[in-house]
Amino acid sequence: MLTPIALLLALAAQPAVPARTDQLDTCLACHADASLAVDLPNGETRSLQIDGAVFRKSVHGDKLTCTDCHTDIKDIPHESRSFASKREFSLAYYESCKHCHFANYTKTLDSVHFAALSRGDTTAPLCVDCHGAHDIQPPDRPRSRVSLTCAKCHEGVSTKYAKSVHGRALLEDANADVPTCSDCHRSHDVSGPRAADWRNHTPEICAACHGDEQVMAKYGLSTAVHRTYLADFHGATASLRSGDANEEARKVVARCTDCHGVHDITKVDAPNSPVLKANLVKTCQQCHTDASANFPDAWLSHYEPSWSRTPLVYAVELAYKVFIPFMIGGLVLQILLHLWRVVVNR
Repeated sequence: MLTPIALLLALAAQPAVPARTDQLDTCLACHADASLAVDLPNGETRSLQIDGAVFRKSVHGDKLTCTDCHTDIKDIPHESRSFASKREFSLAYYESCKHCHFANYTKTLDSVHFAALSRGDTTAPLCVDCHGAHDIQPPDRPRSRVSLTCAKCHEGVSTKYAKSVHGRALLEDANADVPTCSDCHRSHDVSGPRAADWRNHTPEICAACHGDEQVMAKYGLSTAVHRTYLADFHGATASLRSGDANEEARKVVARCTDCHGVHDITKVDAPNSPVLKANLVKTCQQCHTDASANFPDAWLSHYEPSWSRTPLVYAVELAYKVFIPFMIGGLVLQILLHLWRVVVNR
């Protein structure tokens, strides 16, 4: 059997890359060699080995071959290309994915990652940093893969998330119902807390799960949290100011993450929960610096008024539901009777 080097010399006279059906085996004749590598000017060593078995098991294994991505490879032996670093190599092939995944590629152009790349930050993640190169697997199998992928860059955030009620359910219990990074920040058009208007939409982000009756029923949680938030003074103010051109005016309204946390969300009855009654004053003081011990009593949390929980509030609400229609109905009746009398007296 020919060695990889001998085979390369034998193929040197061939003017072009072989047909697609034979291409992978031909490329692996050299690239399966574990010692195949190149030393780069910055001192790094770039391995050129490809594990054929791993590639065949990847999502591309039965769909693509080498030159579908490495479109610059036209001949054997290859034309020499120089790269200063491994990162420069990755950047050179950055747009290869868009030939098949154009819709997702265009989404990345609106992401915080692409914005960083546009500023010249070459450490910003590219497709291969999240999905891999020759070993690409479905990104959500298992679902925890998403969070573990993000953790490669966002280690501090990932540590907090792993200890949260969402993170523990996902990473320890493999619970597919809880949100992972891409559920809140999206996947290709990744948005973050510094993105315009992102914080203002956090109630809708939370409502995507907490408004799902089927999911919430599994855990005995109420789906009224978003509705009750919009009905109280925080949510009503947020709705009224949502179209305000002044960004600072929109920021002063409390939203879900201001009370419950962001990546460190806990169960509401956990000892360190910011919405536990013992901790609630401190949470309120983030915005209301002069809040006293009984300040949170003015807030119904996410409970809807009822005779059993807040009878006085419920009675007032019920009275208004009766009184206001009665008053408006009476006024309408008075006007109709007045018009009738005018017509009769003519």
